[in-house]
Formats: sequence, C-alpha cells, structure tokens
Amino acid sequence: MRISTNTLYESGTSGLLRQSTDLFRLQQQLSTGRRVLAPSDDPVASARALEIDQSKSMNDQYALNRRDATSALGFAESQLATAGELLGTIRERLVQARSAGLADSDRKAIAIDIRAMFSEMMGIANSRDAFGDYLFSGYKSTTQPFSGSVEAGVSYAGDDGQREAQVASNRRLPISDSGSSVFMRVPSGNGNFSLTPDPANRGTAVLDSGGVSDMSKWSDPNNPGDFDIVFAVSGGVTTYDIIDNSSGNSLLTGAAPGGAPLPRVFQKGDTITLRSNGGSEPPFDFGARFSMTGAPANGDRVSMNISSAQSVFDTIGDVILALEQPASGDANALAKVSNAIGSAMSNIDQSTDNLLTARARIGSRTTEVSALDSLGEDVNLQFETSLSNLRDLNYTEAISKLTQNLSYFQAAQQSFMKVSGLSLFNYIGA
Repeated sequence: MRISTNTLYESGTSGLLRQSTDLFRLQQQLSTGRRVLAPSDDPVASARALEIDQSKSMNDQYALNRRDATSALGFAESQLATAGELLGTIRERLVQARSAGLADSDRKAIAIDIRAMFSEMMGIANSRDAFGDYLFSGYKSTTQPFSGSVEAGVSYAGDDGQREAQVASNRRLPISDSGSSVFMRVPSGNGNFSLTPDPANRGTAVLDSGGVSDMSKWSDPNNPGDFDIVFAVSGGVTTYDIIDNSSGNSLLTGAAPGGAPLPRVFQKGDTITLRSNGGSEPPFDFGARFSMTGAPANGDRVSMNISSAQSVFDTIGDVILALEQPASGDANALAKVSNAIGSAMSNIDQSTDNLLTARARIGSRTTEVSALDSLGEDVNLQFETSLSNLRDLNYTEAISKLTQNLSYFQAAQQSFMKVSGLSLFNYIGA
C-alpha cells in the first residue's frame, strides 16, 4: 500500500492532536480535582451527581430555615421570660398592697407602679421580630395583636394560628404561639375553680384561693361546677348553705333553700368543703374546699365556678382599679380590696404557669431543631461522600496516567520528526 507524504503528515498531526487533547484533559482534571468534567465523561455518574446536588441544596436550605427558626424561638422565649419576671414583680407589689397597715395613698402608689408594668406587658405582647412581624398575632403577622387600657380592657385582634418553618423534608415546626393562648386564655382562680365574693357583701370575710383535694371527685360528671355559698347570721351563730345554681336546690339538703338557720354551721377557722353531711339525696363529695378569714355578714354570698379563661391584662387592670378605691377605715371596703388582691394573685400564678408552659413548648422545639441540625450535618456529610465518589479524581491514578501519556506524546513528537524528515530529495541532493 502506498502512503503519500500528505497522508503521512495528516496522520502524524492527528495523532499529536489526540495526545495533546488527552494531556489537556488530564491537566484539567488535576487542576480541578474532578474526574467528571462534563456529562459526556460519565453520563450515569453525572445524572446521579445532579440528583444528589439537588438534595444537598434542599438540605442546605433546611439548615438555613433551622437557623431562622432557632432565632425566632430564642426571641420568643426571651420575651416570655421578661413577661414572667414582670408578673413576679407585680405579685410582689400585691403582697405589699395586702398589708393591713397601708393607707389609701400607699395603695395608690403601688397602683401607679403596676400601671407602668401593665404598659410594659402590653409592649411585650405587641413585640415584633427581626422582620417587623408581630410575634404574638398568629397568622396576622402585620396586625397589632393587643390594644386597650386598664379602664377599657384589652382586646385581641390576632388569630389562633401558629407560623411554621420547614426545618426538614418531613417536618414543619411551629415557631410562634398566638397571643390568645399565651395572654388571653389563662385558667382563672386556682386552675380548677374560682371564688368570687358578691359585690353587695357587707361582711369582712377574706377568701383564700381554695383547692381540690381529689381531682377524680372534682372531675365527677355529676359536678355542676356552679355553686353559691350563702351565709346567714342569727343570734351570733353563722350558718351557710351550698346552692347548686343549675337546679336552684341546696346540695346539703337536696331541697329548695329554706330560711335561717342554714344547714351547716360555720365557725372561725373552718374550711368550707363541697361535701354533704348526709342530709342530701344523693350524698356528694366533689373534693373542693376553701377557707376564709374575717366574718361574713348575714346574706353574704360567694360564687364558686369551674375555672374559665381569663386575660392577664384583665387581671392586672382589675386589681389596679381595686387598689385605687378608698378603703381606709372601712372594714368591708378593706375586705373587698384584699379579696381583689387575693384573686389577682391566684390569677397571676396561673398566668405565670401558662407562660412557663409556653416556654417549655419553645424549649422542646429548640431541642428538636438542634437534633435536626445534627442529623442534617450527618446527611450533608453523606451527600459530600457520595458526590466525591462520583465526581472526584483519584490523584494517584491520574498522575500515573499523565506521566504515561506524556511519554506517549514525547515519543509521538520524536517519531513524527523522524518520519517527516524522510524524503528522496535528501538523497538526490547528496
């Protein structure tokens, strides 16, 4: 077979170009550290790497979401902690205000102090996050949740929604609590029932918050949860009856309330219990009790009701107004102020517990975010390992191949020079 000089040159040039291309590709691989420089280098690995890259990008976004969620939860927890400290300070002022030796001016001074704390609590409830959204307005993040005053009361304009963040592929985490659940829906009284003296009472009885000795009895489905304790005083003897307001009958006798004396005797230091003395049909024991200091007057009444929702703002506002009322020198008025303070202290205790519960929820979410962060880092490491296996270069193999191809290239250059120098004209000329 005859090979022309032109064919010889073209073949040699083509071989050198292929060798140069291989050397250039190896040089790029070594400089980038990547085995796969283009999808055509390894289509299967490239497709798989693209899928892992997308999953890794989602995992990185979840990490950013968790960072923002941690920030939001931390800010909410700090606001609730401040609110709890504020309630503790208000309670201390109320303990001072309950002292019998205080004058009206002293109680008014305490009321002024608590008014300032009322405004501070409103500020906490209307706080905004770093993005300018209201923290406790539910889904209505641009609506101021709370408005009002001590005299007019406070209303809530938000909703019950909880804003959420996608912190993992299968987990949406609440990062806020509605203001209604934190500040508005707080159990009244001792959390099981509340005691409310009739405003028309003329005696000097001061109530404690009471309690339930046996929750199974208080939770009895036959418990109507709405009672009036009525007192009568005759001949120096105080008696009382317990009225079931749902039926209008006495729980102690099972019949309609009669005249004085009432069925049970009350003596100073006695504890009033929601328990029959055998005269009612059927007998009952609801496990609830409360005690009093001072003395009720004839016809005085105390309402006992299952705890309902109360607002921390109403609690603070009501006690402020009570402290501002003149009471010095009037035993009945002092008893009313003392009862108002005692009721507020019980409600504040419930509000404090409610804040602690909200903080506990935030703490559990923060712990979950931290755990998801650790898991996300592990997943990210797995993605990095998989991508490295698919795309990264084996330097030992690549350097060996570069040395080999370089030898091939040098040999090709030298052989091309030798072959291209072969010509009959060299001999003719000689």
